[in-house]
Amino acid sequence: MEQQDPQQTASPPPATPDLWRSFRDEFDRLFDRFTIAPWSFPILRRHTTPPGNWSAAAAPLVDVAEDDRQYTITAELPGLTEKDVGVSIDGANLVIRGEKRSETKTEGKNYHLVERSYGTFERSFFLPENVDQTQIKAEVAKGVLTIILPKTAAAKETTKKIEVKPA
Repeated sequence: MEQQDPQQTASPPPATPDLWRSFRDEFDRLFDRFTIAPWSFPILRRHTTPPGNWSAAAAPLVDVAEDDRQYTITAELPGLTEKDVGVSIDGANLVIRGEKRSETKTEGKNYHLVERSYGTFERSFFLPENVDQTQIKAEVAKGVLTIILPKTAAAKETTKKIEVKPA
């Protein structure tokens, strides 16, 4: 009987979810370097973490806008209320966390079915230095989170409109 080399028959250990999550985060950072130039917009995505049962697609979609007075971040959070969402500042980062739980019950003549799902998400963004962190406001209405990040008085004063003339 011929013996097989253990080096050839041993399969690699299965990858853990944490390993895949760190791989995905690193992959996201790689794409961010090519798709978002650091000089193009001061609020940059730091990372997206969809732990729990949510897939990567469950992380909220976010829009960021800027005018001369403030930055506005809006996130789509269908089905969530203010009790399900948390907004905080961690150092120079704005952090949005949330948890979604759902339960559906179906009853028939000969059966009773209950399906439950849950999951959490976290998005964080680097805050520019010109944000007045004491005046940040957040509200949820109809499944949309709106965060207002007012600029500091010094930042408002340094904004100068430059006239563009035809050549």
